[in-house]
Amino acid sequence: WSLPNAERYALQYADGRQTYITESNRGEIKNGSILRLTTSPDQEAERLYSGIQSNNSDVKTDSLKKLASLSQDVTFAQEFINRNGLKQIFYIVEERNDTGEMLAHTLKAFMELMEHDFVSWETLSAAFIKKIVNYVNMNAVDVSVQQLSLSILENMVPTSRLLFELVKKEVTLDRLLTHLQATNAELQLKAMALLIALLLAATDTEQRDMMEYLREKNIRQFIHKNIIHSSEPPGDEMAHYLYVLQSISLNLCERRMRTPMDPYSQEQRELLQSLRQTAFESESEAPASNVSTERRRSLCAKEFRKLGFMNNSNPAEDLRRAPPGLLALDNMVYFSRHTPNAYSRFVLENSSREDKHECPFARSSIQLTLILCEILHVGEPCSETAQAFYPMFFGQDHFFEELFCICIQLVNKTWKEMRATQEDFDKVLQVVREQITRTLSLKPTSLELFKTRVNALNYSEILKLRQTERLHQEETLAVPVLELRERLKPELLELIRQQRLLHLCEGTLFRKISSRRRQDKLWYCRLSPNHKVLHYGDVEEGVHSPPIESLPEKIPVADMKMLLVGKECPHMKEKSSGKQNKDILELAFSIVYDVEEYCLNFIAPSRYEVSLWMDGLNVLLGKEMTSERMQRDLDVLLSMELKLRLLDLENINIPDTPPPVPKPPSNLNFCYDFRHAEQ
Repeated sequence: WSLPNAERYALQYADGRQTYITESNRGEIKNGSILRLTTSPDQEAERLYSGIQSNNSDVKTDSLKKLASLSQDVTFAQEFINRNGLKQIFYIVEERNDTGEMLAHTLKAFMELMEHDFVSWETLSAAFIKKIVNYVNMNAVDVSVQQLSLSILENMVPTSRLLFELVKKEVTLDRLLTHLQATNAELQLKAMALLIALLLAATDTEQRDMMEYLREKNIRQFIHKNIIHSSEPPGDEMAHYLYVLQSISLNLCERRMRTPMDPYSQEQRELLQSLRQTAFESESEAPASNVSTERRRSLCAKEFRKLGFMNNSNPAEDLRRAPPGLLALDNMVYFSRHTPNAYSRFVLENSSREDKHECPFARSSIQLTLILCEILHVGEPCSETAQAFYPMFFGQDHFFEELFCICIQLVNKTWKEMRATQEDFDKVLQVVREQITRTLSLKPTSLELFKTRVNALNYSEILKLRQTERLHQEETLAVPVLELRERLKPELLELIRQQRLLHLCEGTLFRKISSRRRQDKLWYCRLSPNHKVLHYGDVEEGVHSPPIESLPEKIPVADMKMLLVGKECPHMKEKSSGKQNKDILELAFSIVYDVEEYCLNFIAPSRYEVSLWMDGLNVLLGKEMTSERMQRDLDVLLSMELKLRLLDLENINIPDTPPPVPKPPSNLNFCYDFRHAEQ
């Protein structure tokens, strides 16, 4: 437009995040985008740099507020940092004693500027960190300032060992627990985020000590009462933190799980002997002096055999396998000491059965411990996105051991229901695994409820469920039916295509996950009703289905070139291999559009969403749907359609080949002649 001093101006998106248009991103402008003429990023950075140094508090507050908003833009952030703007922010925090709104805007601006990774967290001064720590530790501070301070510390902790140690020393666990007990849900969330960041950055020993301290302070009871059973259910981010806390707690069992029994350890041998003595103490009351060593050894071997050890002369050999290692021994000892009646009943009941029908306690305990470790993912690293915590975990001290006590009695009950023999051992444990996983999937809120439900799910119920599932999967494999199946496929595939496109039109809420595990930014993507444009844009927490007009960004379907999944996605290549997580890889996909350097990157909330979006995008690209979900849906629809069509053929065997057509008759004299009838 031939403006004088054109370099002082820039174009900026009028909607959404209001990003500046630069040479690097100008190719991303879509038809229909509304732009506005504004001052250039360097001019704006210069003006705000002066504004935040103003002696007029109103000017200063307005400048900091604008700075907090504009710092989300990478171009502006670069200009402001180049002017040593961070130094001025440090000065405001370190030297002045501002509180309330002005300080909140300053910390928000600092957070946004650091998000671009232009400056290392390790360059922060001790005075600045001390101030941030003080805001967390002081009571008379604005809540918004405390939230931002907790977020800053959370982002600081994973970046270096030095910063971790500093934050761990200055912000005590007691202080974090105080914030956790706040009525403000956002402050509670930020405190939990910092606690989890500290736990994840700690060494194994530090983590163990911290968890022990938290246990002494009854954090479990507090979470169970005030977070899980509060008036509002935990949000996605809090659910993730609870999952991580559960995972860290369970992983404390890993050391024992991976340690095989040492037959020369006096302590471990005594634990093993205590199992025998608790079960058979009345039988072992004969005075030791009257029994020879050989006779005593023979008695011990016999009792260990009754306990269900495979190697009864040297039972320690059974516990040499790791996993489950010493964890299995710990569980058996816990069961014998905390529920001695149930333990004695289990052992003595099976001692009196015929040899081939006795349920071996020790062998079952070792295998059950291994099954529980697999189901609860003991020893596995935390997922960056999972939210699958068990409410009952926070409702019980010694959760793993108590769960074992319930499940080992379930093994005995199922063994009797199946009338099992030693040859059926693996089969029984397979049923028990199914009983446990099916009950856990119902998310019982307490171990008592879990016990009730898992015992109600007896062997006959499992058989019924398996039968029902088998009937759903089965279909007649006769050749004519397979031909009918092939004829029905195109029509049903079209039905699935329409459903996938309809899902894309409804849209999905996605999360942005950066390298520092932040999950607080949301964006929404949906397909236009005419299937020609993908609309997307940032949204606030709590918005579930924003109208299409509120999503500023667009990608015409005609411009889409290809679909990338998993490791092929650019946002997966950028992540460091150390932090790479199998779960995230399975949820990642990208759309390549225009020329190949432009990508829209997604991390779906679930595998179900991945399947629906992959199928829908493949339909838009004119390609085949390839997801497992599509195959499952197609199988279900085909099975239903076939059953409906074959209802009239119930109990009739369908031959593989059609019956032969008979030969034509030797003459056609049997044919009725109408002409004679007319005469």
